[in-house]
Amino acid sequence: MFREALFAKIHGAAVTQCDPDYVGSITIDTDLLDATGLRVNEKVLVADANSTNRFETYVFEGEPGSGIIGVNGAAAQLTGIGHRVIIMSFCHLDE
Repeated sequence: MFREALFAKIHGAAVTQCDPDYVGSITIDTDLLDATGLRVNEKVLVADANSTNRFETYVFEGEPGSGIIGVNGAAAQLTGIGHRVIIMSFCHLDE
């Protein structure tokens, strides 16, 4: 049996950019990806502490040192610049 567990998390990040015209994804500063173990194209769950919305998307690589947390595509309608978000990735563990 496999159990799903939290693998990596960015807690309380401020959204710096919203682009509803982009195809999808969440753009995250590469330095943050390296620090947390998140990877490009990995599925993540994003919880917005301001709007209480939750959505799933995938990770896109942002410029190192930029601090970018950019929500793209339809999900950009569920958050806003300055909103605090929790970005979570999960893994499957063998019991």
